[in-house]
Amino acid sequence: MKKQRFIDFAVILAVTVLFSILVCFVDVAAIGPAGTKVGFSHINGFFRDMIPLNMVLYRVTNLLGYLALLVCCGFAFMGGMQLLQGKSLKKVDRNIIAVGVLYVIVIALYLLFEKVAINYRPVIMPNETAPEASFPSTHAMLATTVFGSAPWVMNRYLKDAKIRKIFTAVCWVLGLATVVLRFFSGVHWFTDIVAGFLISVTLLSGFKIVLGMIRPKKKA
Repeated sequence: MKKQRFIDFAVILAVTVLFSILVCFVDVAAIGPAGTKVGFSHINGFFRDMIPLNMVLYRVTNLLGYLALLVCCGFAFMGGMQLLQGKSLKKVDRNIIAVGVLYVIVIALYLLFEKVAINYRPVIMPNETAPEASFPSTHAMLATTVFGSAPWVMNRYLKDAKIRKIFTAVCWVLGLATVVLRFFSGVHWFTDIVAGFLISVTLLSGFKIVLGMIRPKKKA
């Protein structure tokens, strides 16, 4: 089982890296605003022409992104309380530490891709004079990673099976809704959304391996 998880992670990572490289070199054309270039231009142009800019969906996905950040803060608060009560990092649940490291990584990637411009948006946003960086969709990456990982950790604290199922369902709906609505908001190329999703799946696959290596603490 553990070996299969490592294989799955390696495959997903390879697919993510390969896809990101292909976006930079395959079917590149200047179809974006202000003559900006984008890879897979035919499929990206097809979806761009079908999906107009929708600021309502854009704002909704922004709110969902803030909600994902709030989840990160919630786990940080839990870890902080455990640290204060136990007065030692060793007393903090290792699952909380692991998810904290995961969220630091995804937020670092979020900030990095906001600055590194591989692709630019298919539209110039209102009140802006130039297209902004758009690859990958950092909202899709953030939401899928946070809402996908939260149940794996939080369900260890929830005793009621029904509550665990409801919490898991809500998290996955929120993650999926962010990805889908972000796509239909028209502020990203199709490949931006795919890349954001692939990166998050890669992170979740690695996180699952880490969780599998953490042994539950023995009760005193």
